[in-house]
Amino acid sequence: SFTNSLIITVSATIGTILLSAMTAFVIVRNNWKACKLLFTLMIASMVIPFQVLMIPLVSLYGGIFGVLNSRVTLILMHIGFSLSMATFMFHGAIHTNIPLELEEAAFLDGCSNWQTYWKIVFPLLKPTIATVAIIDAMAFWNDYLLPSLVLNINQYKTIPIAIQYLKQSHGMIDWGAMMAMLVLAILPIVIFYIVCQKYIIEGVLAG
Repeated sequence: SFTNSLIITVSATIGTILLSAMTAFVIVRNNWKACKLLFTLMIASMVIPFQVLMIPLVSLYGGIFGVLNSRVTLILMHIGFSLSMATFMFHGAIHTNIPLELEEAAFLDGCSNWQTYWKIVFPLLKPTIATVAIIDAMAFWNDYLLPSLVLNINQYKTIPIAIQYLKQSHGMIDWGAMMAMLVLAILPIVIFYIVCQKYIIEGVLAG
């Protein structure tokens, strides 16, 4: 369970950060109608609760495409649901804190757009990266509903699901195992937060 949660959380968090940061950079630096439309749709999607989508989602991907019971599917779903909020945060950070003159100077020094992004822009987004990583890692690590819908819980238990399995029949609970599992559930996120906490407020204010 710990391994499954770790693989899913790390993969989905990294994927969300990379995709949302690049998406935000393209939207901010290009005055295309398509970019404005995409950003508007992403912001609008943030008001749609997951509970509205979960039954159609499971019916579509399970009944038609048959791609449920896969960690890859769950990771991609996590990325999809978190992408809008992360892009919104990176959009604010890039628009507010990264002057266009830095990119123009890099271009004059011979950098391509790709090199400018990775060598100039992305390193300056460190506070926002830490903030997005904390928010999303906590959400992915503690999520119970989506893994229970997507995964075969006998094969791919995550920690929140495994905790539920410690409840025995007739309301009996194995308290020793329950406390050990709760420590496993809490400790990684607490350590991650302590390591990144100096960037949290800075990242929130940056956008």
